[in-house]
Amino acid sequence: MANISHKEVEHVAQLARLDLTEPEKTLFGEQLSQILTFVEQLQEVSTEGIPPTASVADKASVLREDIPGEGLSQEQALSNAPEASDGFFVVPKILGKK
Repeated sequence: MANISHKEVEHVAQLARLDLTEPEKTLFGEQLSQILTFVEQLQEVSTEGIPPTASVADKASVLREDIPGEGLSQEQALSNAPEASDGFFVVPKILGKK
């Protein structure tokens, strides 16, 4: 059985920017360990002669054809913006925050 350490759970939580409580870290560690154990079981299954596939559905794209149409002018796009400057949307800075 694959065991995920408490430190590994903390590392993954930090990468995902999740602030977990100690009970959550314990719970998620157990759940991640179970998931990895299941993946190990799947790796034991012989797939010889089975062609790779990206989807099990046998359907082609059900989306409509992408046809370019008339776009918005810059003025129209910015008309309902809470704040704009020099023709751009003004948004809160998010880079560099923890």
